[in-house]
Amino acid sequence: MRENRVRTLWAEGKAVINGWLHSPSAWSAEVMAHQGWDSLVVDMQHGMMGMETAIQMLQAISTTDTVPMARVNWNSPGDIMRLLDAGAYGIICPMVETRAECEAFVGACRFPPLGYRSLGPTRARVYAGEDYAEHANDTILALAMIETQTGFDNRDEILSVEGLDCVFVGIGDLRLTMTGEAGLSSSDATLDAALDAILASARRHGVKAGLFSADADHAIDMLKRGYEFVTVGNDTSLMASAASAAVATVREGIA
Repeated sequence: MRENRVRTLWAEGKAVINGWLHSPSAWSAEVMAHQGWDSLVVDMQHGMMGMETAIQMLQAISTTDTVPMARVNWNSPGDIMRLLDAGAYGIICPMVETRAECEAFVGACRFPPLGYRSLGPTRARVYAGEDYAEHANDTILALAMIETQTGFDNRDEILSVEGLDCVFVGIGDLRLTMTGEAGLSSSDATLDAALDAILASARRHGVKAGLFSADADHAIDMLKRGYEFVTVGNDTSLMASAASAAVATVREGIA
């Protein structure tokens, strides 16, 4: 079975620089995949794509060594299994708040006896190899998002679930539920303390810790803090930032 380079990087003690896809386009996914990301997530929650386009985006990512992943729009076993069958090598599940919810999520990512995933890796067998079914449980990644006050309060129960690989902090929602303010910055004391507490819980339970980053500088700060899976913006925000900077430079140049 094809290796999961995210697992390999973690085993080598290295962090993962992850990209994020909101645009419903196989072409933009292919372009992003060629920019050096360790992994790319097709975002089915806040992205604009449907399932068929998401599958085409996973195919586009597969033109490179970038690890194809997906975030489901909810803790829905059917959607989780279908994306895995389509070749996603990791699933991020939003809004996990209890141990039972995490167990249901992880179980959908694992074949029996470790879970209840149905056997039918249609495209996954093409992408990963004919021996996919024998090695998928040791290769596929399950990342549960903690992004609410309830999830934060239950973090140790959530992170103790067998088979969970990584906690992924949704900074925007976590900050909103804790402080009433939106934003991806970790500049306030409440969110900073929560990020440290989640990281400490991850260490106790032997799982990796990841999060969204507002920008490259923020990502560097989080990596130095100890997070091992950082997402830097998304395709649409990066495109908008580069475009606005180019327009501003030209306007200033001719002023």
